[in-house]
Amino acid sequence: MARLWPMALLLLVLCGLTPLHLVTAQAGSVARKAPEARPAPAPLAEHFDNAGISDDADASAADLDGTGRSLSAAALRRAGWGPGQRLTVHRTRLTWPDTVPGEPDNAVADGQEVRVSGRGDALTLLVAATGGTATGSGRIVYADGTSDTYTLTVPDWVTGPHPTKAVALPYANSPQGRIERPVLLYARTVPADPARDVARVELPRVADDAARIHVFALGLRAPTSRWTGTWSTSTSGYTAVGPWEDQTLRLAVRSTTGGLGARVRLDNTFAAEPVAIGRVTIALRRHGAEAAHTPVPLTFDGAPGTRIPAGGQVLSDPAMFPVPAGGDLLVSIHLPEAVTAAPVHTAVTGTNYVTAPGSGDATAAAGADPFTGTIATWPFLTGIDVLGGPGSVVALGDSITDGVGSTPNANRRWPDVFSERLRSQSSVPHYGVLNQGISANRIVTDRYSGDGVSTDTGGVSAPHRLERDVLAQTSAHTVIVFEGVNDVRHTGTTPQQVTAGLAEIAARTRAHGKRVLVATVAPCGGFRDCTDEVDAKRREVNAFIRANGRAGGLFDGVLDFDAVLRDPSAPERLLPAYDSGDHLHPGDAGLRAIAESIDLELLRAPA
Repeated sequence: MARLWPMALLLLVLCGLTPLHLVTAQAGSVARKAPEARPAPAPLAEHFDNAGISDDADASAADLDGTGRSLSAAALRRAGWGPGQRLTVHRTRLTWPDTVPGEPDNAVADGQEVRVSGRGDALTLLVAATGGTATGSGRIVYADGTSDTYTLTVPDWVTGPHPTKAVALPYANSPQGRIERPVLLYARTVPADPARDVARVELPRVADDAARIHVFALGLRAPTSRWTGTWSTSTSGYTAVGPWEDQTLRLAVRSTTGGLGARVRLDNTFAAEPVAIGRVTIALRRHGAEAAHTPVPLTFDGAPGTRIPAGGQVLSDPAMFPVPAGGDLLVSIHLPEAVTAAPVHTAVTGTNYVTAPGSGDATAAAGADPFTGTIATWPFLTGIDVLGGPGSVVALGDSITDGVGSTPNANRRWPDVFSERLRSQSSVPHYGVLNQGISANRIVTDRYSGDGVSTDTGGVSAPHRLERDVLAQTSAHTVIVFEGVNDVRHTGTTPQQVTAGLAEIAARTRAHGKRVLVATVAPCGGFRDCTDEVDAKRREVNAFIRANGRAGGLFDGVLDFDAVLRDPSAPERLLPAYDSGDHLHPGDAGLRAIAESIDLELLRAPA
């Protein structure tokens, strides 16, 4: 038997067992090392390890980026981002660090385990990068032990893009004095599974040693299964207004689906300072600025008014206000303090109303008499939700979606017609239809720079506004993308850039569990700049769209609006019966034709 021992040992070694394994198996007396206890995840504030906010009078107390520069506590307060301030960004409620200047107020992301609980369809992080754009990977770990890996890319706080910022501060602090250039904070979201409870979040680890991600706050975006978006619009710019002071706006909208309760969303997008909201009401519309009944007051966390930080948004509390499908509504907003600039959507086909300066709060007035002026924009108001319902479809587009070419004040845009069509059939649910069209908008380039007061209301690019206008929309499950004609008309944009932008929109949207239908670009021959070269670029983009609507493609379906609208005898032009007269925008008949061409079965998620 003694001679068998070396051979047995050899066989065990070849099988991957060491002598220690052998001894343990033979004797059973070698103690196994107990696994180390995993420390419990801690709240984000307990991971703060960097002081990035300083008083203007003591700038050396903080150092965000390793060179002595820091965020100004005074500038943050002026933007409405004071210590402990509750912020809502991308429909996520967050809390700015409740610290004093010079104390640690952010975590430099490096895999820390942060205690987070609840469910959400996304994780939102308030962040800034230093040392350049930073990218890292982290995990969302669920209570059942499963996890999702995410990748987070954060722009640099000094050199990053303005169109996707959460807020810009006018200067930074340093021991040598103010640095008079804007510095930026960003809200970034990553997908989460709304059907699973989250246990913790692991902050990303950044591979580049020179760059760092600073996390100031994070939170889950609550699922919205109890709500459906019935109306929305996109913030297309930040323009000079009024000035308005102690005045009431009365904004007219049309619902697309109904419910027994309602809430409204107000946004202060692109702003540099907070805006005070006095009172807000909602009512059914009789005619013009006249309500059909006494308007119903809305509250915000139980209060009659609120203050929206720069770059933030607010959702009203639910109100027991029955909203009919296809009903005309009036939302009235009292602005008690001076407002000289506001985030707006240019109301291409609508008329809204305003009272005289200093006339006070007219939100409760049923009659039209207080509203002596009109405005051609929707300021602040970006959405209305109804209680219950099947969810919504988002139309992401440009002027054709926004309604240029349709009859003014008649609700004949193609999303309006599509909503009517949904309500008149029974093969699919009566989804809400959310019009996120912006006249002059593009996929590849921004029309509005994303910062400061501007007369341009063409908006930031479709990818730059995707988070706000699509991914954060209430219960949106499908997006119809109908953009590109402004890109192919732009001499500095190639078809490859347009198709790359469409691919990015599709990838990001599908990562959030939403379906993507892409429409082909309509012809524009005869318009002043729609040359043969432009049409060649358009046809190249359309070939890409059609090729990627098949099984296994980038999109979940293709809507061939080009085939619907073009003149068969001159396919580079709109069919004359569908032309509004300018050869770029379809008229009422053309908009109805594309709305009626949509295959409703494409709205169904695969079983």
